[in-house]
Amino acid sequence: MFNVPPVVIATAAVLILVHVFRMFLTEEQDVEFLLTFSFIPARYGADFVEGSLPGGFGADLWTFFTYAFIHADLLHLGINLAWLVPFGTALARCFGAWRFMTFMLVMSAAGALAHLVSHLGEMVPMIGASAAISGAMAAAMRFVFQHGGPLGMLRETSDDAYRVPAASLWATLRDPRFLLFLAVWLGLNALFGLGTVSLGEEGQEIAWQAHVGGFFAGLLLFNAFDPAVPRGEIDTEPTA
Repeated sequence: MFNVPPVVIATAAVLILVHVFRMFLTEEQDVEFLLTFSFIPARYGADFVEGSLPGGFGADLWTFFTYAFIHADLLHLGINLAWLVPFGTALARCFGAWRFMTFMLVMSAAGALAHLVSHLGEMVPMIGASAAISGAMAAAMRFVFQHGGPLGMLRETSDDAYRVPAASLWATLRDPRFLLFLAVWLGLNALFGLGTVSLGEEGQEIAWQAHVGGFFAGLLLFNAFDPAVPRGEIDTEPTA
């Protein structure tokens, strides 16, 4: 965590710079920026009037990714950075820079798709990197508990610990440590969904469906990005 890979530092820097850039915009300019780069489900509804939102067809495509670089306020940004650093570090060391960046973009799109399905036709924009970071959390769970992995040993962790062959999906789903993490994570998102817990300004909705979409996409798509050879079933049981 204290030796953060350059690609994670660069990702955090971009998120911060985008937020700082918005701070210098006028209110009208910021609204235009949000309408152009946030993810708005109404763009894909049957009642959408072409030209009613800026960006046109290009925005229909790029907003599946660009929304993740925008945050509502410093609290929103700070929370996402706090989760990005540990989980992003683990994943970047496992995947390498290019795989990491591609993975995070795919997770952003998966989160946007989940949000679209659950909010079709809505005009309220979605922003934030939470969906992509949720995907990184799930992906990290595939290897961090493995024997020789970052959390699978008590000695000082080396870079090789992040490149251990990952557990199979089936083995991960049977690991009590993963199941505990999943229960806590889903419980928190359920509280957000029910409005029991809120962040930021009153009435600001948490896009928990996007979080869930990103998380399960990360869990399922891990093998498509993992450069290590998967372990056999015999090696995937939880270690003491």
